[in-house]
Amino acid sequence: MAQREFQLEQETFCCSICLELLKDPVTTGCGHSYCKSCINNHWDNGEERGSYSCPQCRETFTPRPVLVKNTMLADLVEELKKTGLQAAPADHCYAGPGDVACDVCTGRKLKALKSCLVCLASYCEKHLQPHLQSAPLKKHKLVEPSEKLQENICSRHDEVMKMFCRTDQQCICYLCSVEEHKDHDTVSAAAERTERQRELGLRRQTIQQRVQDTEKYVKLLQQEEEALNGSADKAVEDSEEIFTEMIRLLEKRSSDVKQQIRSQQQTEVSRVRELQERLEQEITELKRKDQELKQLSDTEDHNQFLHNYPSLSPLSGSTHSSSFRIRPLRYFEDVSPAVSQVLSRESLTGRCYWEVEVEVNGGVGGAVEASHLVDQQHNTNPLELQGAVLHMKRRSTAAEEATRVDFPQKP
Repeated sequence: MAQREFQLEQETFCCSICLELLKDPVTTGCGHSYCKSCINNHWDNGEERGSYSCPQCRETFTPRPVLVKNTMLADLVEELKKTGLQAAPADHCYAGPGDVACDVCTGRKLKALKSCLVCLASYCEKHLQPHLQSAPLKKHKLVEPSEKLQENICSRHDEVMKMFCRTDQQCICYLCSVEEHKDHDTVSAAAERTERQRELGLRRQTIQQRVQDTEKYVKLLQQEEEALNGSADKAVEDSEEIFTEMIRLLEKRSSDVKQQIRSQQQTEVSRVRELQERLEQEITELKRKDQELKQLSDTEDHNQFLHNYPSLSPLSGSTHSSSFRIRPLRYFEDVSPAVSQVLSRESLTGRCYWEVEVEVNGGVGGAVEASHLVDQQHNTNPLELQGAVLHMKRRSTAAEEATRVDFPQKP
């Protein structure tokens, strides 16, 4: 009655801060009214700035005003509450595009909260109350808001379709079941729903079982992937260790072989130089003898020549240098190809473990031996050089292979 007499808008009695009906209303100096708690909270938040303003007109008050209850407005709000006037709904409560609207609201419709399958109508919270409070209406089937309620109406008889024709597999109304579908297999829609629901439950069980089985397979595959990754990582780590050891070993063997080659070089060079000195001494002695013979040969006095001839000293034992055969010196030319050949052949076998032994037997000064064992097996590929023997032992069951390069014999 108050709404009709005073033609008051609902927004007039709403707090502009909380947008709800005024509670314990107070009025500021500018004439705007708020819930006492709302305006106090608003001013508490701005207390640090030392100024207090109206949320609507922005008028500033200093110091903070003392708020007094607006008794007239409070009485009016209480009276309006008794007449059923409520606060204006927020904008998000109204039905928009894609929303199901209340079929009872007039003017701007609110969003439907539920739809009734018996009434074939949708209701907002306010208009849904009879279905929640009235005993007969409580028996109605309420569902989530739906725009397809009219699809439940028989287009021929304008009746709710509560029957189902199993012959034609379609929903029908009662009049359809006694007319054109009278000889068909018909049941209530609820009974058909129960049967279909049971079948649906069985199908869901089958699907869920398949999901569980597939998840088990996925878990097994994940475990297999982890195992593969772990195995690959371990293999990479082991390979790195093996190749690191091989590199270290080969570097050490390379250093040893280099040292032994230099040692053999020094021995052979010393031997050659010693022989060279002996030959040079022989040349000097022969030249001296030749000069002595030349002087005797140039003597013009026959008696003097014959007198001095027996006193000539005999020639010393010759080293027979003429018997030396000059051959190309290739003491070390075949070392690199031979080592490369052995290493290349062995690398093609894919072996990773090696046993290396190096023996250098000098022509002068005895023997030098260096060895490093990487494997306990004894499959050996020897690379033998005159005065230098390089054994490369590999972890293999293949037959022994060997490459031999000989130094030329000493003269």
